[in-house]
Amino acid sequence: MEDAGSRISYFERMLADNPDNPTGLMALANEYGKAGRHEDEAAVLRRYTQAHEDEGNAYLRLGEVLARLGRQEEARESYEAGVRQAEKYGHDGMAEDLRLAIQGLGEQG
Repeated sequence: MEDAGSRISYFERMLADNPDNPTGLMALANEYGKAGRHEDEAAVLRRYTQAHEDEGNAYLRLGEVLARLGRQEEARESYEAGVRQAEKYGHDGMAEDLRLAIQGLGEQG
């Protein structure tokens, strides 16, 4: 796996065999992000949050990507879902990071 294209292909093949593999989904999202494929990155992060019980971090990442794409309302929804998840798991620091991200959206608009 030398370049981004081959790493992306590797993880896409992994997910073809096991579409909900959490490690594969996060790795593919990371590779899409590195390659500047932010729409694809957002789609994979959304798949991850729909398929897996996340404690907040994936929602933060999804919100950041959506905000970068100019999709502020979707970003806000992701951050708000992340706050609920972080609070559910007692991750006060993560919940606060997500709240700050929501405030940041207000400052952008």
